[in-house]
Amino acid sequence: MPGYNHLFIPGPTNIPEQVRQAMNLPMEDMRSPRYPLLTLPLLADVKKVFKNHDGRVFIYPSSGTGAWEAAMTNVLSPGDRVLMSRFGQFSHLWVDMAERLGFEVDCIDREWGTGVPVELYAERLAADKAHRIKAVFVTHNETATGVTSDVAAVRAALDACGHPALLFVDGVSSIGSIDFRQDEWGVDCAVSGSQKGFMLPAGLGFLSVSQKALEAAKTARHMRCYFSFEDMIKTNDTGYFPYTPPTQLLRGLRAALDLIFEEGLENIFARHHHLANGVRAAVSAWGLRLCATEPKWHSDTVSAIQLPEGIDGAEVIRHAYRTYNTSLGSGLSKVAGKVFRIGHLGSLNEVMVLAALSAAELTLLDCGVAIEPGSGVGAAIKQFRSAAATATAKAA
Repeated sequence: MPGYNHLFIPGPTNIPEQVRQAMNLPMEDMRSPRYPLLTLPLLADVKKVFKNHDGRVFIYPSSGTGAWEAAMTNVLSPGDRVLMSRFGQFSHLWVDMAERLGFEVDCIDREWGTGVPVELYAERLAADKAHRIKAVFVTHNETATGVTSDVAAVRAALDACGHPALLFVDGVSSIGSIDFRQDEWGVDCAVSGSQKGFMLPAGLGFLSVSQKALEAAKTARHMRCYFSFEDMIKTNDTGYFPYTPPTQLLRGLRAALDLIFEEGLENIFARHHHLANGVRAAVSAWGLRLCATEPKWHSDTVSAIQLPEGIDGAEVIRHAYRTYNTSLGSGLSKVAGKVFRIGHLGSLNEVMVLAALSAAELTLLDCGVAIEPGSGVGAAIKQFRSAAATATAKAA
């Protein structure tokens, strides 16, 4: 098929050309005397993306799932009680991991399309007078349903009852794209992955930890080896790794961080919100609804769009790929076949979002969804132009 594949899934995301070229280099010696000139600044700069000033970050050759496991096994002990909630495929997988690793999971199930139930968390924490709950888990952005939860509100709930539990955050599809403030929000373990807001291929798991989490790791009794903090700290402090690192990905990470800092994190957050508003305007114009049940849950990195009865989401995805060479996100688990997803994160601008909406609109029409041709794309254009006019007026 002529042209190239249009990638609008919520990860892996589009890789900027500068990042791709930075990874196109011969193999290098990861034990050379010069290697710390790359790695030590990298570790310091990844901390800046998490807004972690006092703790440290670990970069694992893994997906974000590996960083999940690293956080749990280094900081907690077998049988520890943890408070979690499940409202989408990735929050479900986090619960599943905790159970399989031998923790006592207090799981609150919520409707898919909603997020972390802060009020119920507050009740459970206030009732836990013996402080049996050792950690509270927050899926910041549930990629399966396009839902973002309020991390700061969970920290406020912990503080309100003086509960000492650690705060764990899955930020795989949020950090680097949606406002995240590790120190300010008192997050002890924050997890992300290279293939989302960091604009890289999959293969790096990021774990940013607080001093409190580092102290907890000293007495935690869970078995760990590959993900051991101790091994990483010993070698990272000298600019090396306890095993062979993915050298080309680290070169790409350097280029990606340079782009992130050039644009500025606050500008990146504003850009993602702006692009997401265009997608939401299109969905409304199509007469369709988001999986997120209320505006307070709307994600700025991915929109899960509900399809009318009788329309197969899997066929929508297949048709977009085969006919328009466009990759849209599929529905997962409980929402499989009921939604399709548009990822709007990473290296993305208005014209790219309009391309995604055009492909989605063509596909919806071909699959029998009764929408007005051009309605979604037109609504997004109006949204983008209105926002630009407002910004110009404010600047004046």
